[in-house]
Amino acid sequence: MNGEPLPVKHGFPARLVIAGLYGYVSATKWVTELEATAFAAYDAYWVPRGWSQQAPIKTESRIDVPRGNSTIAAGTVWVAGVAWAPTRGIRTVEVQVDGGEWHPAQLAAAISKETWRQWLYRWEATSGTHALRVRATDATGDRQDGRDTPPPPNGATGYHTVFVTVA
Repeated sequence: MNGEPLPVKHGFPARLVIAGLYGYVSATKWVTELEATAFAAYDAYWVPRGWSQQAPIKTESRIDVPRGNSTIAAGTVWVAGVAWAPTRGIRTVEVQVDGGEWHPAQLAAAISKETWRQWLYRWEATSGTHALRVRATDATGDRQDGRDTPPPPNGATGYHTVFVTVA
């Protein structure tokens, strides 16, 4: 991990991950035994507890800069974050200010379809309190679901929104 042997706290000696599925279905730490079976014949630990058996990671995005509930100076502000859609990749990211129209963000180069993709949007901030919202579209054309839903049973949805005060 990061060029070093996998540490115990991250699952040494081996950690199994299946790209594109949420961790409760696909990420295994501290392997103590393996059982060969058919997918349909076995429910993972979380499935009997109400989580979905198949949980593909949804198309998602978030704003990292500026931080929510922060105060920033008026003028040019760079709004930035990451978007992800493992196994599909990210096609576009858009930013919305105060419920207005959606504006395209600049995307960093894609390393692979499995990795997060950084994005950046130049905003001319004016005085007041503002809501910044982001959404992504994956490479298959599937747009991030804007409905706010909690994580159970198969991952949260909604547009990440931060509120900032411009002085």
